[in-house]
Amino acid sequence: MDLMQLKKEKMLAMKDKDKNKVAALEAVISKVMLETINLRAKGKELGEADIVAVCQKVDRELEEEEAANRTAGRSEAAEDLAAQRKVVQAYLPQMMSDEEIKSVILSLEDRSVPNVMKHFKSEYAGKVDMRKVSAILKEIQ
Repeated sequence: MDLMQLKKEKMLAMKDKDKNKVAALEAVISKVMLETINLRAKGKELGEADIVAVCQKVDRELEEEEAANRTAGRSEAAEDLAAQRKVVQAYLPQMMSDEEIKSVILSLEDRSVPNVMKHFKSEYAGKVDMRKVSAILKEIQ
């Protein structure tokens, strides 16, 4: 997935008059463009992992906004945000299950917190929620 593909998807959503898909893709595209600018300033190029990280961030933001709308009693807005989250989640890779995370942790020789976190960050970037890894690690120890 790249920026051009996201823009093409947005154009198709606009033609289909799918306002939730358009809104979700606009959020992702704008954040991807900002990330591209930030990385170029550091002399780096945008990669697949960076786009996945942006999608995860947008998903979390939409989740928080949806929860706020539900508690405020704005169910229609919350439903729109839930639909937008589904669009963003379609661009995310399949996340690891708790059991998969646990088996990887148990297979490691050094199960210290810094080592486990470093391992998951380097080997499973974008495929695992680091908060979940931390929680499972605390259960094991």
